[in-house]
Amino acid sequence: MSTHSHSYTHVLYPLPWLPISSSTQTPPKRARILNHSTATKPIIHSPSSSSQPWIESLRFQVRSNLFREAISTYIHITSTGIPPDNFAFPAILKAATALHDLDLGKQIHSHVVKFGYQSSSVAVANTLVNVYGKCGDIDDACKVFERITERDQVSWNSMIAAFCRFQEWELALEAFRSMLREENVVPSSFTLVSVAHACSNLDKHRGLWLGKQVHGYSLRNGDRKTFTINALIAMYAKLRRVDDSIALFHLFEDRDLVSWNTMISSLSQNDRFVEALVFLHKMVLAGFKLDGVTIASVLPACSHLEMLELGKEIHAYAMRNDNLVRNSYVGSALVDMYCNCRLVESGRRVFDSILERRIALWNAMITGYAQNEHDEEALSLFLEMYAVSGISPNATTMSSIVPACVRCEAFSDKESIHGYVVKMGFASDRYVQNALMDMYSRMGKIEISKKIFESMKERDIVSWNTMITGYVICGYHDEALNLLHEMQLGSGELKDEKGIRLKPNSVTLMTILPGCAALSALAKGKEIHAYAIRHLLASDVAVGSALVDMYAKCGSLNVASAVFNEMPIRNVITWNVLIMAYGMHGRAKEALELFDNMMVERVNNKEVRPSEVTFIAVFAACSHSGMVSEGLKLFHRMKEDYGVEPIPDHYACVVDLLGRAGKVEEAFQLINTMPSNFDKAGAWSSILGACRIHQNVEIGEIAAENLLQLEPNVASHYVLLSNIYASAGLWDKAMNIRRMMKEMGVKKEPGCSWIEFGDKVHKFLAGDGSHPQSEQLHEFLETLSVRMKKEGYVPDTSCVLHDVEEEAKETLLCGHSEKLAIAFGILNTPPGTTIRVTKNLRVCNDCHAASKVISKIVNREIILRDVRRFHHFKNGTCSCGDYW
Repeated sequence: MSTHSHSYTHVLYPLPWLPISSSTQTPPKRARILNHSTATKPIIHSPSSSSQPWIESLRFQVRSNLFREAISTYIHITSTGIPPDNFAFPAILKAATALHDLDLGKQIHSHVVKFGYQSSSVAVANTLVNVYGKCGDIDDACKVFERITERDQVSWNSMIAAFCRFQEWELALEAFRSMLREENVVPSSFTLVSVAHACSNLDKHRGLWLGKQVHGYSLRNGDRKTFTINALIAMYAKLRRVDDSIALFHLFEDRDLVSWNTMISSLSQNDRFVEALVFLHKMVLAGFKLDGVTIASVLPACSHLEMLELGKEIHAYAMRNDNLVRNSYVGSALVDMYCNCRLVESGRRVFDSILERRIALWNAMITGYAQNEHDEEALSLFLEMYAVSGISPNATTMSSIVPACVRCEAFSDKESIHGYVVKMGFASDRYVQNALMDMYSRMGKIEISKKIFESMKERDIVSWNTMITGYVICGYHDEALNLLHEMQLGSGELKDEKGIRLKPNSVTLMTILPGCAALSALAKGKEIHAYAIRHLLASDVAVGSALVDMYAKCGSLNVASAVFNEMPIRNVITWNVLIMAYGMHGRAKEALELFDNMMVERVNNKEVRPSEVTFIAVFAACSHSGMVSEGLKLFHRMKEDYGVEPIPDHYACVVDLLGRAGKVEEAFQLINTMPSNFDKAGAWSSILGACRIHQNVEIGEIAAENLLQLEPNVASHYVLLSNIYASAGLWDKAMNIRRMMKEMGVKKEPGCSWIEFGDKVHKFLAGDGSHPQSEQLHEFLETLSVRMKKEGYVPDTSCVLHDVEEEAKETLLCGHSEKLAIAFGILNTPPGTTIRVTKNLRVCNDCHAASKVISKIVNREIILRDVRRFHHFKNGTCSCGDYW
């Protein structure tokens, strides 16, 4: 409602010189009108010659968009006793509509009734339908429409448009059917535009079926007007038939700017960004100038394709036109583009330059901050929008601010944002629910995420992907795979609000594949790969990178390399994944060769530049293979030659490289040279692990002392120090550390191993007796142990960090989780089958030695992935060369 409308309604009502008669409001009269019966003829006041100039002035003001002046003129007319006529009422009602002032419209409606024009003038009645339809009262619009005794084309068009405005799509179509049954009324282009819009908002199959009928009707009646074609183009695109939109666009020649904008917007909204840019080029060649809609439609294409330079050119074009640069929608698109291209400060400058900020602009800037993890800025801007500018957030705002809340350390009461969402009435909004699911899963409260997911009335593909991602984030990989299976089983019935069948997309695959990798679920990973190929998703760079990672982490390095080589587009993530994979498999030379190849490719592909992660992968590869000099050489020239500044993780990797090679003192000195503002926890952790391998008690104690100050709740620090003491025979000190852990409430992560068999992943814990084959597995290992000893195997009881008898230690060694998983594989798979096992901790010395002997006895290749690297056991040897 207009901020000034109260003054107009106060002046207009009541009319002092015309008594209000209740008879015009009685139900019998309304019933008679609905039945098109003859009503009592109202008294029509004939306009005097003195009223004509005022009424003409009123109409002129409305035509000139001088709506407030028109209202003042109308007040003068009524206050001086000049009766408004069927020319004055449509004019003043248009002014009320333009100002979106429903109360004013109702007051004028009362004048219409008192002067007898409601049923006598169809033009006045049509304008009333339009007022109520556009100002937010669909019920009164229907009532006025029902009272029109002789409806014309405009009557039906106004009513159908009102239904569309209120998203009553079925009612709009029913009104269109009723209109077709009228003898003297023929639908116009305006009718077809509204009906096509209604069809586009139905579910895909029904909308397409009815939309084609509308299209056919327009062809039969020779309606080839440009705005009709534009509406049909938009309809087909919204119903995911973009190729039909393109074909229709090319079939007619009378294209206007709206035609081009509709086409560009349709392509952009359907993620066909390159084609959107091609159409922009054609549009310019055809002599059309870009307007605000063009720019707001094409900038998302620049954003998604990260074509920053083109986006800047469009921005410069807008800057040369004041009307464009001040346009809030253009501003929103520019902010979105800059933020998607990680130029958040540029986005903020655009935001600050626009004085009239609508909520879409605020949302674009808040979302830009949140997407780039500038969370405090996102929250600060959110508060400014609400508290300072007085703009209430909508669902889009909340779906962006929720992720910022969960990441922002300054925002401690994370769950309070959920309460605010409920208070604001957005708790049932699907986009907000998706954001809340993500928030709780990142807080480790996956059960709450699950409750939200199960309570959703409508789930889109983002809902399923968010829940699957939540399970993966929280380490519930089995549940993630089960949910994917549920999604695939129900994919025939699962549909979004448009009626389009839900099925796993590229985001689903790149989310679930790490789960396959974590569990070494190779068979499931292969199944997902096949799905990706069938649905043309394998060429997606994110999916391809995830496939490379999955195969590598499931031990199939050759397949990972083949997938990498077949990818049409590779980015820095793809290269990093394969370099890391070669390193984990102990093939550092190939990793370094791949790094050199990456440097060659970056000449032609700007997206392939070494990142911080690249060097972490290279250093890790050198560390696993003992290539100390090569790793140090790269470390010392990474900034100068590659423009990558060393970060704490790089120091931690190089400390590991030196420490693993026995250069513990040198590693210790490197830690002491780290910049004072660096987090040294990773480096101290690396050297503590090296002290465990090389039994360096002195430096180990220094490292542990620093770590327990930095990370007092991390169990592995206590365990490693305890192991160092136990290996050195310092049992009292070892027990003191264990006691300290208990007092601090810090619990050691139990050893756990996984093996895939059939369509299930079997999980084993150290000393596990819960598996159905547990008794059989322990008996098999005891029998196998006798054969192993004959082959020269000697149990390494130093790995049992308990002060017990040797025989008891040997029994404990048999219960290690990786041995149970290997035994399960041997008993349940055909002879000669490769056994693939994943462990959550570093493999102990005894299990490593035992696996070598087992591989020789049973003539199997055993691929064991621990938390650090891969071990390929075959014919009594390991690919790591006993260096790990």
